[in-house]
Amino acid sequence: MLYLMFSCLGLFAGFMAGLFGIGGGIVMVPVLIYVFSLQGFAPQVLVHTAIGTSLACIVATVISSIYTHHKKAAVNWLMVMQMTPGIAFGSYLGSMTAVFLSGRTLQLGIAVLMLLTAIRMWRDVELSSRYAISKPLLFFVFTVVGWLSAICGISGGTLNVPLLRVMGVQMQRAVASAAALGLPIALVGGVSFVVHGWGNPLLPSHSFGFVYLPAFFGMVVFGALAARWGALLAHRLPAKWLQRCFAVLLILIGCHFLFSGMMTLL
Repeated sequence: MLYLMFSCLGLFAGFMAGLFGIGGGIVMVPVLIYVFSLQGFAPQVLVHTAIGTSLACIVATVISSIYTHHKKAAVNWLMVMQMTPGIAFGSYLGSMTAVFLSGRTLQLGIAVLMLLTAIRMWRDVELSSRYAISKPLLFFVFTVVGWLSAICGISGGTLNVPLLRVMGVQMQRAVASAAALGLPIALVGGVSFVVHGWGNPLLPSHSFGFVYLPAFFGMVVFGALAARWGALLAHRLPAKWLQRCFAVLLILIGCHFLFSGMMTLL
């Protein structure tokens, strides 16, 4: 029954990854925290294991998503290569931060950011204005994106897609490029969580650092398959519909973080 739950979670998260250019971690992490708590994981490693497992799964889902988007010639590889150093560096810093901090207090700030971004994407669907960003500022911005993403166990698509749209990138190409930018976040963050969790006596059996292998294998096969379906659908939907669906997703995610953050402060 547990493996069936992990498989269904992988299907849903993978589909979201392909459709919106996200890694699916925004779906996986909360569910994994809940499931791991039911399994009796030690509170000291519960959240870290959920984040590490999510990042490891994202590697497979985004590779599948990137392959499909690339076949549609939708990935701006030049832009991706320019942004990758900042993203990778930020992901490393985020994984280091998460080892020492729970990261829960960041949820309120992330929630506000996502809700404001969702409002802009919904009201200004075309986003015709384009903002030029200097290379040093670009490195800093995407370092912050990578840092926040690794802390939360996500691939950064929920932040990268709106950012790319503000920079004037068409919606389908923004989704495709955001998926490609999720790979360095997942790779660097996932490896870091394995290293930092290695040999921790509080981890359950069948753990590879902070990656719980039964959950990883249960989700990764179906997640990679569903990511391809989501990516194909993304290229069939009108840009206006895709952008508004993404805005709704941001609202739901923002409300989730806002509620979780407020609960932890009570």
